[in-house]
Amino acid sequence: MLIGYARVSTQDQETAAQIAALKTAGCELIFQERASGGRWDRPELHRLLGQLRKDDVLVVWKLDRLSRSLKDVLSLMEKIAQAQAGFRSLTEAIDTTSAGGRMMMQIVASFAEFERAMLRERTRSGLDEARKQGRLGGRRHKLRPDQQEEIVSLVHTGQKTAAAAARLFNVHPATVSRLLQRSKIP
Repeated sequence: MLIGYARVSTQDQETAAQIAALKTAGCELIFQERASGGRWDRPELHRLLGQLRKDDVLVVWKLDRLSRSLKDVLSLMEKIAQAQAGFRSLTEAIDTTSAGGRMMMQIVASFAEFERAMLRERTRSGLDEARKQGRLGGRRHKLRPDQQEEIVSLVHTGQKTAAAAARLFNVHPATVSRLLQRSKIP
């Protein structure tokens, strides 16, 4: 069965042209929604994916109607493949039900994989260089060392409860609990 998916981003746009193209392509069932292509929470798309069966073909007018993110497109292609279904984009002439279409998607996927690997290498290299310069990654401490000592002192001497100290220094009570735990002498 050919199942169509039409999407527009804003309220003032219409899916009429997409739906006409999908009907002309032979789609028996068409899902449509108004949602940004960058969002993952698109209920109609997820409903469509849940209904895909073996030998069904998901058809879109244009690849960017499925998603604007290559990562999301590849993830969606994986879900389609898991359902043993196919994918067809009318505008880009991509059709994974043919050998050439599957090859095209694999080429796109290999470029995406290469880009992810390069990004990982650049990130790792940058972190290693920062460590050599004495910098550490992660979030900065909200409390300076003298403030940490003051909290421990206030709580241990009974001047403040842990909750009161947390309010005083505008931190979460769990932060105070961690400080107190670390300050215990073994």
